[in-house]
Amino acid sequence: MDIILKQDVQNLGHADDIVTVKDGYARNFLIPQGIAVIATPSARKMHAENQRQRAHKEARIREDAEAIMEKMEGTRLTIGAKTSSKGKIFGSVNTIQLAESLKELGFEIDRKQISIKEDQIKEVGTYTATVKLHKEVKVDIEFEIVSE
Repeated sequence: MDIILKQDVQNLGHADDIVTVKDGYARNFLIPQGIAVIATPSARKMHAENQRQRAHKEARIREDAEAIMEKMEGTRLTIGAKTSSKGKIFGSVNTIQLAESLKELGFEIDRKQISIKEDQIKEVGTYTATVKLHKEVKVDIEFEIVSE
Protein backbone atom coordinates (compact mmCIF):
# COMPACT_ATOMS: atom_id res chain seq x y z
CA MET A 1 0.00 0.00 0.00
CA ASP A 2 1.29 3.48 -0.86
CA ILE A 3 1.05 6.11 1.86
CA ILE A 4 2.07 9.75 2.30
CA LEU A 5 3.96 10.37 5.54
CA LYS A 6 2.87 13.35 7.62
CA GLN A 7 5.96 13.24 9.82
CA ASP A 8 9.39 11.61 9.93
CA VAL A 9 9.41 7.89 10.71
CA GLN A 10 12.69 6.23 11.58
CA ASN A 11 13.77 3.56 9.06
CA LEU A 12 10.83 4.46 6.79
CA GLY A 13 11.09 8.01 5.48
CA HIS A 14 10.74 11.72 6.06
CA ALA A 15 7.65 13.91 6.16
CA ASP A 16 5.90 14.28 2.77
CA ASP A 17 7.55 11.17 1.33
CA ILE A 18 5.42 8.66 -0.56
CA VAL A 19 6.42 5.18 0.57
CA THR A 20 5.15 1.64 0.11
CA VAL A 21 4.44 -0.37 3.28
CA LYS A 22 2.54 -3.52 4.11
CA ASP A 23 -1.23 -3.10 4.38
CA GLY A 24 -1.41 -4.13 8.05
CA TYR A 25 1.31 -1.69 9.13
CA ALA A 26 -0.47 1.16 7.37
CA ARG A 27 -4.03 0.33 8.49
CA ASN A 28 -3.25 -0.72 12.07
CA PHE A 29 -0.51 1.69 13.05
CA LEU A 30 0.46 4.55 10.71
CA ILE A 31 -3.00 5.78 9.68
CA PRO A 32 -4.72 5.49 13.13
CA GLN A 33 -1.76 7.26 14.79
CA GLY A 34 -2.06 10.14 12.30
CA ILE A 35 1.45 9.52 11.01
CA ALA A 36 0.36 8.88 7.41
CA VAL A 37 -2.56 9.01 4.96
CA ILE A 38 -3.41 6.66 2.12
CA ALA A 39 -1.94 7.86 -1.18
CA THR A 40 -5.13 8.01 -3.22
CA PRO A 41 -5.05 9.82 -6.58
CA SER A 42 -6.64 12.93 -5.01
CA ALA A 43 -4.20 12.84 -2.07
CA ARG A 44 -1.31 12.55 -4.53
CA LYS A 45 -2.56 15.64 -6.43
CA MET A 46 -2.81 17.62 -3.19
CA HIS A 47 0.65 16.41 -2.17
CA ALA A 48 2.15 17.48 -5.50
CA GLU A 49 0.50 20.90 -5.27
CA ASN A 50 1.71 21.40 -1.70
CA GLN A 51 5.24 20.43 -2.71
CA ARG A 52 5.16 22.88 -5.61
CA GLN A 53 3.91 25.74 -3.43
CA ARG A 54 6.40 24.95 -0.69
CA ALA A 55 9.26 24.94 -3.21
CA HIS A 56 8.12 28.33 -4.54
CA LYS A 57 7.96 29.83 -1.03
CA GLU A 58 11.31 28.30 -0.12
CA ALA A 59 12.93 29.81 -3.21
CA ARG A 60 11.56 33.27 -2.36
CA ILE A 61 12.78 33.03 1.25
CA ARG A 62 16.22 31.96 0.05
CA GLU A 63 16.40 34.86 -2.43
CA ASP A 64 15.54 37.31 0.36
CA ALA A 65 18.21 35.77 2.60
CA GLU A 66 20.81 36.02 -0.18
CA ALA A 67 19.94 39.69 -0.73
CA ILE A 68 20.44 40.40 2.97
CA MET A 69 23.71 38.42 2.88
CA GLU A 70 25.04 40.61 0.04
CA LYS A 71 24.25 43.74 2.06
CA MET A 72 25.84 42.31 5.22
CA GLU A 73 29.08 41.12 3.65
CA GLY A 74 31.93 43.35 4.66
CA THR A 75 30.00 44.77 7.60
CA ARG A 76 32.23 45.46 10.56
CA LEU A 77 30.73 46.15 13.96
CA THR A 78 32.24 48.02 16.88
CA ILE A 79 30.86 47.23 20.31
CA GLY A 80 31.82 49.24 23.36
CA ALA A 81 32.17 47.55 26.72
CA LYS A 82 33.30 48.61 30.16
CA THR A 83 36.73 47.20 30.79
CA SER A 84 39.43 47.10 33.44
CA SER A 85 42.79 48.72 32.91
CA LYS A 86 44.17 45.37 31.65
CA GLY A 87 41.54 45.00 28.90
CA LYS A 88 39.26 42.51 30.66
CA ILE A 89 35.55 43.11 30.10
CA PHE A 90 33.23 43.40 33.07
CA GLY A 91 30.71 40.71 32.17
CA SER A 92 30.83 39.36 28.62
CA VAL A 93 29.74 40.24 25.10
CA ASN A 94 27.13 37.91 23.61
CA THR A 95 24.68 37.64 20.73
CA ILE A 96 22.26 40.14 22.28
CA GLN A 97 24.75 43.00 21.86
CA LEU A 98 25.52 41.86 18.31
CA ALA A 99 21.81 41.79 17.41
CA GLU A 100 21.38 45.31 18.83
CA SER A 101 24.38 46.59 16.83
CA LEU A 102 23.00 45.04 13.65
CA LYS A 103 19.61 46.60 14.38
CA GLU A 104 21.25 50.03 14.52
CA LEU A 105 22.62 49.38 11.01
CA GLY A 106 19.14 48.44 9.75
CA PHE A 107 19.31 44.63 9.86
CA GLU A 108 16.48 42.91 11.73
CA ILE A 109 18.32 39.78 12.89
CA ASP A 110 17.15 37.65 15.81
CA ARG A 111 19.87 36.88 18.37
CA LYS A 112 19.16 33.15 17.95
CA GLN A 113 20.36 33.39 14.34
CA ILE A 114 23.79 34.62 15.48
CA SER A 115 26.49 32.28 16.70
CA ILE A 116 29.89 33.17 18.11
CA LYS A 117 32.69 30.61 17.89
CA GLU A 118 33.98 31.50 21.36
CA ASP A 119 31.71 30.64 24.28
CA GLN A 120 32.17 33.94 26.07
CA ILE A 121 34.04 37.02 24.99
CA LYS A 122 35.75 38.57 27.99
CA GLU A 123 38.61 40.53 26.42
CA VAL A 124 39.00 43.49 24.09
CA GLY A 125 39.82 42.41 20.53
CA THR A 126 38.50 41.41 17.11
CA TYR A 127 36.20 38.40 16.73
CA THR A 128 34.02 36.73 14.11
CA ALA A 129 30.35 35.79 14.37
CA THR A 130 28.25 33.74 11.96
CA VAL A 131 24.73 34.88 11.07
CA LYS A 132 22.46 32.12 9.77
CA LEU A 133 19.90 33.82 7.53
CA HIS A 134 18.58 30.59 5.99
CA LYS A 135 19.45 26.93 6.39
CA GLU A 136 21.76 27.26 3.37
CA VAL A 137 22.72 30.95 3.62
CA LYS A 138 25.27 32.06 6.22
CA VAL A 139 27.43 35.15 6.48
CA ASP A 140 30.45 35.86 8.69
CA ILE A 141 30.65 39.25 10.37
CA GLU A 142 33.71 40.68 12.04
CA PHE A 143 33.20 42.71 15.18
CA GLU A 144 35.57 44.55 17.41
CA ILE A 145 35.24 45.00 21.15
CA VAL A 146 36.58 48.35 22.33
CA SER A 147 36.87 49.89 25.74
CA GLU A 148 34.33 52.59 26.60
